Amino acid sequence: MTAEWTFWIAAAAIAYTYAGFPLLVLLRGWLLPRPIAAKDPLACGNADPADSIPSVSLIIAAHNEAESLGAKLENVLGLDYPRERLEVWIASDGSTDRTEAIAESYAGRGVQLLALPRLGKARTLNAAVAVARGEVLVFSDANSMLEARALRQLVAPFADPGVGGVAGDQRYLPSRGDADGCGERSYWSLDRWLKRAESRGGHAVSATGAIYAIRRKLFEEIPEGVTDDFVTSTGVIEQGYRLVFAEEAVAWEPVAESQQSEFARKVRVITRGLRSLLRRRSLLNPWRYGFYSLQLFSHKLLRRVMFVPLLGLWCGSLLLWEQGPWYQAAAVLQTLFYLLAVAGAVAAVGRRRAGKLLTVPAYFCMVNLACLIAWWRLARGQSVVLWEPQRPASVATSRSEAP
Repeated sequence: MTAEWTFWIAAAAIAYTYAGFPLLVLLRGWLLPRPIAAKDPLACGNADPADSIPSVSLIIAAHNEAESLGAKLENVLGLDYPRERLEVWIASDGSTDRTEAIAESYAGRGVQLLALPRLGKARTLNAAVAVARGEVLVFSDANSMLEARALRQLVAPFADPGVGGVAGDQRYLPSRGDADGCGERSYWSLDRWLKRAESRGGHAVSATGAIYAIRRKLFEEIPEGVTDDFVTSTGVIEQGYRLVFAEEAVAWEPVAESQQSEFARKVRVITRGLRSLLRRRSLLNPWRYGFYSLQLFSHKLLRRVMFVPLLGLWCGSLLLWEQGPWYQAAAVLQTLFYLLAVAGAVAAVGRRRAGKLLTVPAYFCMVNLACLIAWWRLARGQSVVLWEPQRPASVATSRSEAP
């Protein structure tokens, strides 16, 4: 393949992934909307019996989460949802700190502890679901602080019998100090916009572990070595139900404490995500799942191979430098972008203040480098079963500090 072909094929792939596909999703949602009959379970009026409010099991898998668990439980117990219709399970995956003692101290307030040996998150969640009794299963991370109405907003779409799962909205708290989290927050702002458009036209592509819910009858045992939130949430689509996005069901999380820890987390999550995609490869069949297959392919697969066309575009433009100002401009702009990314990464490592001009390119490049390493690990047969939470110092932030 010539350098010119490499350049233009790479350019087309990048343009489709980052611009064409989002525009296509937006147009589909606008032209062919699929509204849902959402109904706030607590806005039914006094005439409705209490049984009309779905019973909910909120499950939190925890391994050595002593620093954040107390704040999380106070947050959960303050949610605007009837306590008689809500059960809270802390599933301890072989915790060796005070996680289990903290959970037990809330027993008088209805919190239930499932103390397990070290099994890994997948088997821990499977065990918790086996003892849960709610009609709706809600999953959340130990460091995610939910807004007071988040549970109501998450449950509301289940009033539509065609809805099998609901993805909540994960947002990031502002950094206390510099702007290291700008890149991550910008990424998730784009992801939020895309999920909103995808859901309007049919399905959100998947859910995030900070906050999501499914009907209990649709839960399937989670295999090891996969991303549990992706496999669980997309399972409802495979069973013929809708997965929708509830933007007002908000969970706040702190940004990563350092770029190094965030990079390691990205590699781990993407590696498991690729295994998850293999597990759900049947969803890539457009004859059965229609437009969702294109969503899944574009959102979850193409994004994770973008390091190939990005490298091809840069190398192609350099090789074609003598062919004219168009290729020269492309080479200069790309090189400048990568230099800004390097500067942003250096600033993050040195914990120096940096704005979006540096942090956004740095985060973009970090994600693509993490994808490259994840593919390498997948090719070598490496998997991630056990997880060690890396929590920032601000993890215990209360929901009152959320903007």
